[in-house]
Amino acid sequence: MGKLLKGAAALLGAAAAAEVAGSAYLYRRTMIRYNAKTERTMKMSGVDWEKYIPMMKERREWMMEQPHEDVWITSHDGLKLHGTYFKGAEGNKAVICFHGYTSEGLNDYSSLSHYYLKHGFRMLLIDERAHGRSEGEHIGFGNMDRLDGKRWIDWMVETAGEDVQIILHGNSMGGATVCMMSGLDLPPQVKGIISDCAFTSMKDVFTHVLHSMYHIPAFPMLQLADWANKKQVGYGLDDCNSAREVRRAKVPFLFIHGSEDVFVPCWMTEEIYKNCASPKTKLIVGGAGHGESYYKDTEAYENAMDSFIGGVMK
Repeated sequence: MGKLLKGAAALLGAAAAAEVAGSAYLYRRTMIRYNAKTERTMKMSGVDWEKYIPMMKERREWMMEQPHEDVWITSHDGLKLHGTYFKGAEGNKAVICFHGYTSEGLNDYSSLSHYYLKHGFRMLLIDERAHGRSEGEHIGFGNMDRLDGKRWIDWMVETAGEDVQIILHGNSMGGATVCMMSGLDLPPQVKGIISDCAFTSMKDVFTHVLHSMYHIPAFPMLQLADWANKKQVGYGLDDCNSAREVRRAKVPFLFIHGSEDVFVPCWMTEEIYKNCASPKTKLIVGGAGHGESYYKDTEAYENAMDSFIGGVMK
């Protein structure tokens, strides 16, 4: 019996050690800047991006021909944050764009810049903390980025003037960021928020990925990762949740999601939409995967933007 108990204890110890090691690997792989790879994220999205490259390339080349400059702010905790500012027609319409996980502003909005700049918008493409040319080691999945976003709003008001009308546009992690920002006390210059394929929380999206892509249970890996994140940066994986934050929203929303999103499932936007307290509308693009909606049905996407922006801006 003693040998049996010792054997069982050894097995339990080994299993516990494996769980701790797995959780540490998950944490480093997803939360630490230099281990999170763009190529892996694109593969996990499940979208065949090759077919959209010609459009992306053409529009990026056009975008980079427009007058632009690098701009910088300092976050509340001392990080130097980068953005690329396109002055456009220098009128009173502006958009601040928030990119997805492991990406950067110039990458995610090269195609949509064609819409915004041709409609006379000033356009600010930010690099969220721990991405692009912005400082930071830990990826916050919107938790800290929402506070950075508010500072970018202040920068835009100072740059464009008190009468500027601002749209916040975010996709994926950026979509979650703008949803989380809606729970803050935003200035009156923010007229509308467009959220494309947002997730509810880090906890929810990690649970989904572990179940659907790795076919392993979330417990206890997520609990250990939650503990590690609280110890490292002061907040847990569900401390800031898009579906909870929008309950305090006052700014009108346009929600967009692809019906075939396997990375951030469409039910997350449905949950956020259901909880949103402000005026809201949504577009679900049939057959679109993660972040694919604009490319899958450009006409429907831009028509939804036309209607929404026309309703919130003078």
